[in-house]
Parts: sequence; C-alpha cells; structure tokens
Amino acid sequence: MSGFFDIPSDLQHSWLGLVGLHLREALLPVLAGLVLSLPVAQLCVRFRWFYAPVFGVTTVLYAVPSLAFFVLLIDYTGMTETTVMIPLAVYSLVVLVPAIVDGVRSVPPETLAAATAMGLGPVRRYLQVQLPIAVPAIIAGLRVAAVSSISLVSIGMLIGNQGALGNLLNDAQIYHRPELAVNSVVTTAALGILVDALLVLVRTLLTPWMPRKGASR
Repeated sequence: MSGFFDIPSDLQHSWLGLVGLHLREALLPVLAGLVLSLPVAQLCVRFRWFYAPVFGVTTVLYAVPSLAFFVLLIDYTGMTETTVMIPLAVYSLVVLVPAIVDGVRSVPPETLAAATAMGLGPVRRYLQVQLPIAVPAIIAGLRVAAVSSISLVSIGMLIGNQGALGNLLNDAQIYHRPELAVNSVVTTAALGILVDALLVLVRTLLTPWMPRKGASR
C-alpha cells in the first residue's frame, strides 16, 4: 500500500485536492436542493393538493439514471462539474421536500395560533416558528441526501474525469494499481461518515430543547 496516496498526474490533483473536489461536487448540489426545497415545501404545506404532483415529479426525476442525465446535459454544460452536480441537486429534492413538509406539518396548531396572535405573518411564521421546530426532520433529510450525493459523485468519472475520488477507480484499471480503488472506496466512505456526524452535531446545536441520550429523565 506504499502508493496509496500516490495519485497519478493525469488527475491533476493531490489526494487532498480530490477530497476537496469530491466534497464540493457532492455538497453544493445538496445545498442548492435545500434552497429550492424550502419554498416548494412551504407551498406544499399551504396548498395540500400541490404536494402529490410535486412528490410525483421528484420521484420520476430520481428514477432517471444519472448517465441519462449526463447525456441530456452534456450538450449544454459540457464535460464539467456542472453536468455532475445538476442531477445530484435534482436527486436531493425527493428526500428534502418530504422531510421539510413532514417537519413543518408536525408543528402543533396551538403554536401556530400563538405566533399568529403575536402578529407574525406567513413568511415570518414559517422562518421563525415552523422551520426551527422542523429542524430535526430537515437534518434527517439532509443526512440522507448528503451521504447519497457523496456516493453518487464517483459516477462523474464517466464524463471526462469529473468524478473526483471516483476517478481513482478508472486509474486503478488503467495503471493496474488496485490500491487506488481501495483509496477511492475507503475515502468516500469516510467522507460520508464524517459529513453525517457533522450534521448530527449541527442538529444537536440547533435543537438544545431535545432530549439527549443518557440524559436523566
């Protein structure tokens, strides 16, 4: 395993460079999906009939293979990171929209009534009351979306070495260096575990009112 961190020059990145690239390609789409999901989820909560078609569309898009997405996008965005990140952002919607909707709908009616009585309008009530209470559900959705995105980035190796750590899988075959494949798999798994743990920490910091494991009754 002496060549575990010896990255071939054709990838134009060090190991740390590939890690940073992988995180960027994986997490920026999830962030974009979250920004898009917040207003869409609010519409789904406000107009209940809107949820079924939105969930149906996101589910259909999630079922589209990433390679098919690449073929559709490559004429417009080329063999770039953008071609990889757009499908990942779309895939995140099928997780994030239901998570946010469920979290917002879990807010007790009396809490909403109290917020309304205090003079909060729909937008302020959503941002200052509903979303904070929905944080555990939102973080749960983000955990699934982020880990899934970290895993799927590697498919980008099929379009001009845009798969970050996944590019090591291709070079492992080209140069007959299996340690590169091991590097790719182990590092990707470690990133998934690390990001998941960080999101759990964020949830803990944002929800100090929730009971903690080991806390006394």
